[in-house]
Amino acid sequence: MMTSMDFISPNYWEDFHLSETDIEFLYNYLLEVETPQTTEELLYALIEERIRIESDKVRQNREKEGKIYRPKDDYIVGQKLIFPVLNWQKGQVVGIRQGNNPELPPFSVIEVLFEDGSKRSFAAGLEDHILNQPIKIEQEVSNLNADYVLKKYGNKLLKTLTSELETKPDLVRIAGRWFARALLVDVNMGYLNMAEALLDMEGGGPLSTQAILRQIELPSDVNLKLTEFSLNFALQEDGRFDEVGPSGEVLWFLRRLEPEDVKNTPLWLRYSPINFDANKIDPIRKMLMDKIADELEEDDTGEIVTAQREVVISLSYPHWRAGTLPLSNQVKGVFPTAIESPRIRFTFVDGDTQRKFSGWVVREKRYVFGLKEWFTSLGLMPGSLVFIQPGKTSGEVIVRAEKRRSTREWIRTALVGADGGVVFALLKQVVTAAYDERMAVAVPDVNALDLVWESNIKQRVPLEKTVLTVMRELAKLTPQGNVHVQELYAALNTIRRCPPSPMLSVLIEGNRANHLGDLYFRLNETLLEEKENA
Repeated sequence: MMTSMDFISPNYWEDFHLSETDIEFLYNYLLEVETPQTTEELLYALIEERIRIESDKVRQNREKEGKIYRPKDDYIVGQKLIFPVLNWQKGQVVGIRQGNNPELPPFSVIEVLFEDGSKRSFAAGLEDHILNQPIKIEQEVSNLNADYVLKKYGNKLLKTLTSELETKPDLVRIAGRWFARALLVDVNMGYLNMAEALLDMEGGGPLSTQAILRQIELPSDVNLKLTEFSLNFALQEDGRFDEVGPSGEVLWFLRRLEPEDVKNTPLWLRYSPINFDANKIDPIRKMLMDKIADELEEDDTGEIVTAQREVVISLSYPHWRAGTLPLSNQVKGVFPTAIESPRIRFTFVDGDTQRKFSGWVVREKRYVFGLKEWFTSLGLMPGSLVFIQPGKTSGEVIVRAEKRRSTREWIRTALVGADGGVVFALLKQVVTAAYDERMAVAVPDVNALDLVWESNIKQRVPLEKTVLTVMRELAKLTPQGNVHVQELYAALNTIRRCPPSPMLSVLIEGNRANHLGDLYFRLNETLLEEKENA
């Protein structure tokens, strides 16, 4: 058996890039099938075309060295032949005689001398024989087998094909499918206005493309899928409409009727990135990230849960105040996602009452919106535990909290003074659901705290100042003056949005706090006093 190196470069698929010939093939392929295709479908067609071309090259190169032997053909003495079934050995016809088999039609027998000196006999002029079938080189060579190529190189090839197709103005993509721009059905402004009116009547949506088509009566005498694709493209190009469906489903919503906190990031989730040395904080950060779900922490190595598991997170103040959940590694696998849609509309289901209400995944900013009323109805507070799992049907996510008899417990409480400063104290607070003690922070006056947030943003208060102020406040609540960084994170985020890493950098990089082991720190007051007096 010949190896792939005899047919194709070992780096052929590793070095894959689109050529103009490839683009022309894909364009013609879309014209031929007359149906929008996914990137995966286009890739498979292109791989098969590349294999066809490379296989033809192999055959042509082999035939230059001699005619490929097939039992149906006739031969002459002296003719050079190649035998694919004998590992492409080469030989020369040295004799011809009449065949003798009463069960077969008349045929000849050729004597062939091979390069190694051996002789063998073969039938000629015999129409009915299995070896008359064309040799499929791609069945012999891994790199010329479409299924093998997809299995070994598929992910890389998909990324390359997607990125290169995105640069081709003659092709358009909607909901993961591609088609030739020039062949799209014309959807004029009148139809788009009717689509807007229809969605308006539905409270903004969402509606599927098929539902819109049925109502606006767009002519569909051509391919129905092409008509649907064309309407999708027209809606996508019009700023009034937003595609909000999860992967595999196209749903449309009126942009102006989307919740404000879906269109624009809520005040409490806004964050301006701060530079820090990740290497210095990484060991402690890894310990802390097991206890905190924060969407602002970039962690490509973190586990993304599968859609079968229930996960539990403790609410931080920003998400409690905004009525949102973080789309962090711990929970992102539970919520619907999409290939292109920046916002995804889905349905929350209360795990206890089965009540359903709307939710939104805001992919770019990595949060999930729609829980404010639910938080309030259950009496949840910052630090409360929220249990999340996939719904029984697609497009649904179940949320629940562990309700308990109302009790008064000692909880860290954020109090806003007359001067606008925030202090923390241990006070008795009403608790109605299970919570994480280190994340719990009661806020009696959210309106006063909102003013603190707005003031901090306007004045651009340095993060270092806020971290140290909060840490001093928390240190007063323990006899030893030690502060657990999870508690510091929870308290800090009642005043300003900050992920764990920048907070840790304030403590560690400038030696502003001494690490006591585990996740405990104590302020280095001597050093801080020296800096303040300098």
